[in-house]
Amino acid sequence: MRVLVAEDEEILAELVATGLRRAGFAVDTVYSGDAALAYLGLHDYDVVVLDRDLPRVHGDDVARRLVAAGSRTRILMLTASGTMEDRVEGLDLGADDYVSKPFEFPELVSRVRALRRRSARPVPPQLERHGIRLDSVRRAATRDGRDLDLSPKEFTVLQLLLEADGGTVSAEELLERAWDANADPFTGAVRVCMSKLRAKLGEPALIRTVQGVGYAL
Repeated sequence: MRVLVAEDEEILAELVATGLRRAGFAVDTVYSGDAALAYLGLHDYDVVVLDRDLPRVHGDDVARRLVAAGSRTRILMLTASGTMEDRVEGLDLGADDYVSKPFEFPELVSRVRALRRRSARPVPPQLERHGIRLDSVRRAATRDGRDLDLSPKEFTVLQLLLEADGGTVSAEELLERAWDANADPFTGAVRVCMSKLRAKLGEPALIRTVQGVGYAL
């Protein structure tokens, strides 16, 4: 759901981030290893797309620190070094996957999705509850066979509610998992998104507000 792109080529970093956002991820970007470590310490990322040759703190050292800390964030190394020796070295450092530049963007998105499914919060590609069926690979959702025309943010919020399997998800968790670091927690973004999602799901209402706690489906 939430991805950190750590890449010192700013144009490439923003291109990768834009593409991942279009695929439904919440994405933050940083351009140095020390900034990557700072963000990883502040937010709970599912995947970090990590360039090996980062300034100030090398990408290899970022990977080592994540592994040493027992982080559940999956590491996708993205680098111009594509030899077998480089791939083996990167994987031995603790990377979960390795992609060489230049790369095909659909493959990168697919690999990020695959790492999300292998994370400490494993998620099946299809989720169902109360007549709602959500396909996280095709990015499609239906209710009782009716297509739901959801925005990427609405889709992600619905997925988080389905993953909770009837449990309550707080507004703070939704903001952390579905929005990026630029989201203002005081804008009411979660409430507005939830209102639109409820309208699209239709009647009878499925999402209930648990006063002072959050939302449940």
